Formats: sequence, C-alpha cells, structure tokens
Amino acid sequence: MQHYFVPANQWTTNEVFITGDDFHHICRVMRMQQGDQIICNRPDGRSATCKISNITESQVVTSIVNWIETNVEMPIKVAIAQAFPKGDKLDLILQKGTELGAVDFLLFQGARSIVKLDTKKADKKLLRYRKIVKEAAEQSHRSCLPTVIMLTRFSELLEQASKFDHKLVAYEETTRSEKSDKLYEAYKKIRTGESVFICIGPEGGFTDEEIATLKQNDFTCIRLGPRILRTETAGLYTLATLSYHFEEME
Repeated sequence: MQHYFVPANQWTTNEVFITGDDFHHICRVMRMQQGDQIICNRPDGRSATCKISNITESQVVTSIVNWIETNVEMPIKVAIAQAFPKGDKLDLILQKGTELGAVDFLLFQGARSIVKLDTKKADKKLLRYRKIVKEAAEQSHRSCLPTVIMLTRFSELLEQASKFDHKLVAYEETTRSEKSDKLYEAYKKIRTGESVFICIGPEGGFTDEEIATLKQNDFTCIRLGPRILRTETAGLYTLATLSYHFEEME
C-alpha cells in the first residue's frame, strides 16, 4: 500500500486532503481511483489507512478508515551530521540513511570538503534533498519524516549537537589504533529513548583542529571496524549497527 506524508493542515477529524506532487503521483503515476486505499502519515508520526472518496482537478480527498498502531521507528533518535561529499554521494547517504532510520540529517562544510557550499543554490538543493528523503521515507514505510538542515558554520554543528544525549564522531585515526574501544563499548552507554548525534567527515577526513574542537565539546571518537570506510559508507555503517544493537538484539 502506498504511503504519503501529508502536512498537518491538510487533515481534519475524518478526512485527509492530498495536493501537489503527491496528488500527481496518485492520479498520474499510480492511476488510483475512488475506493482505493493508501496510508497517510501525519507530521507527529501517527499513520492512518485512508480510502479515496473523491478526486478533483487539484486534490485527492480521502476518508480515514482506521489508525495504525505499529511503530517502525528506531527506539533511539539518531542524527547524522554529514560533511558535504563530492558528486552525487549525498543522494545515496540521504536515501539509504532514511531507510536505515535516521531522524535528522545536518549537512556542513568540513575544512577538507572538496565541495564548497554555494549559498545562492542552497535553497534549491535543500528542496531536492528533502524530496529524496520524503520518497525514501515513503518507500521504506517510515512513520516519521526525517529533517534535512544545512549548516553554514562549524559552530552551528556544535550548537545542534549540544541538544543530544550522546555525541559520536567517526575518526579514522581511531581505527588505526589497536587500543581504541570497540564500537559496542560506545553503544553500551546508550539507553532506549535517548538521542545520538553522529558526525561524519568529508573524503579527506577531519583536521586535527576539528577533532580537538569536537572532543572539547564532549564528542567521543568511535571506531567503525578495522577498515577505513568512505564518507558515504561511514554513516550508513553506523546506522546499520545501531539498528542491529537496539532492534535486533532486544
């Protein structure tokens, strides 16, 4: 059954109104008709099975059949702070990171980022990134729509991280150290219901100054296995291992 994230102002007590791109997808792509059912997700995470009652020139009108009680979200809140990578790697990170359960993506300019943020194109890119996340959330049947935020200064990253219970940074020098803690040692300190902020550097990694600043702000350096991972792999590896630790081992 198709899933759609619908803004709160398009819900009433008994009906949900769908417009814009989702209207086009339902009518032109899926070719749905009156009587067909879909699942609509509210911004607060609640989901409902809805039946199409009418299709006009600009909107699909649905009636709420029943509310869905199942919860598919991770028992911890995980945010990925990703330094801008080159090429289309960010598309992959956003899409797969959404499928793996991230609730926030914070994009920042690392000192060694090859790609430089063009503020004139930022708004257009942000709309595209949010569309990628929305489509991935619908495809993977998420009940919550992850947020995507662009940060313009490293200090903003630190400010956002201060709101989280645990702050981790993937650092390649930790991987090279035989004395470094195993990943599960960091995970053992996290409890269900808590929030985790994971910082991933660009292709060139973090500078010594960046790592020193992160450590001064209570970040813990983590080791993602014995091999050096690409920037587009590191966040996904972390999400997958967190999912296994907190969902499959429970």
